[in-house]
Amino acid sequence: MARPGTRKSIFDPVHGTILLDGPALALIGTGEFQRLWGIRQTGFAHLVFPGANHTRLEHSLGTFWVAGQMADRLGLEGRARRRVTAAALLHDLGHGPFSHTLDGPMAEVLGMSHEGISRARIEGTEPFWPPSRAEVPRILERFDLRPKEVADLVDPARGASSSGLDRAILHSAVDADRIDYLQRDAHYTGVGHGAVDAGRLLETMRGDGGHVVFAEKGRSAVEGFLVGRALMYSTVYYHKTVRAAEMMAQAAVERQPGFPDVAREQFRWTDGELMAGLCDQTGISGDLAKALLARRLYKRAFGWREVDSSARAAWRRLLHRPDERRAVEDAIAAGVHSAPGSVLIDLAGLERHEGAGDGWGTVRVLLDGRPTFPFRSPGPWRSLASRPPADWAVSVYVAPRVRASAARWLSRDRSILP
Repeated sequence: MARPGTRKSIFDPVHGTILLDGPALALIGTGEFQRLWGIRQTGFAHLVFPGANHTRLEHSLGTFWVAGQMADRLGLEGRARRRVTAAALLHDLGHGPFSHTLDGPMAEVLGMSHEGISRARIEGTEPFWPPSRAEVPRILERFDLRPKEVADLVDPARGASSSGLDRAILHSAVDADRIDYLQRDAHYTGVGHGAVDAGRLLETMRGDGGHVVFAEKGRSAVEGFLVGRALMYSTVYYHKTVRAAEMMAQAAVERQPGFPDVAREQFRWTDGELMAGLCDQTGISGDLAKALLARRLYKRAFGWREVDSSARAAWRRLLHRPDERRAVEDAIAAGVHSAPGSVLIDLAGLERHEGAGDGWGTVRVLLDGRPTFPFRSPGPWRSLASRPPADWAVSVYVAPRVRASAARWLSRDRSILP
């Protein structure tokens, strides 16, 4: 436990020196936070970009630093600043192994997202992290921070008390989370698209009546941020080979004997613990895990860059009904005389499409001293903000041995598909 008044520094390859004191210094020593050493930030991206072995812990420290810089620019002080920086530090506590890879099974089994699990760990109510081990809420209270208020900033969908500037720091189109992960992921993958001008963004950021606005001279930095984010999604996060590996890991969890009950505790494991546990399984789960370790990855046999409106509803039903999606996968596998689990369907391109553009319509840029909304009107910027994360709406991945037969079968018999 850090002594009052203690201050330490950490050298970060993205932001330089990160200073820690008070609640942050105490929180990083907790078991809940140290677990993040074992969670890769970008899931299975290291199978394509070998340098991408950075962790959720590093990203959490970076988000803490950026949130503090934003708070200073926006005039948050004292307890308000401590609350938002604590939330930034703790925002990823609930991630399962390999970060977003298991978001689908997590929602299916636990009925909540990783934000909901982060909330439970901050409040000390997470079933698989017993109260006797829940260090985070005790530390927050010791520094006069209410766990529920911090959790409301992390999980705003259920937090009525989070609003205004403090919420915008963690949940907006240009927030501390994204400012850090775009730079960090670009650094470790070697992909230059995420090299956003964070200094300019912070320099031109202002608070205006409870809203974040950017000075006119910062518009190009905001536009560059939007471009970088869109390109990182298509180039790194939804790279077809990365998605193949993530679908294999998801299937290895979903197809374990005893699923879903056996998976409940696995979401608090680290990457290594999950892979070791899956490799001990017999059948398809063990085979998939061992193939991942040997980098024997599934291949895309078929897919659709776009689907028409009539098919979209049916595909989206599979997105929200994983049991039905698995049934379709197994029907295709049977059609090509292969075993269950040898065909996997990726619906990532349907996850966010024609939506609100992750808040880009609310981004304010000052023009002649008055706030404008340059990303709200139809045009190239709006199209870029609302584009789906993946270039393919639907992809069908298969074991390499059945790729040719699956492609032939799917090209002539689509009756099993939506």
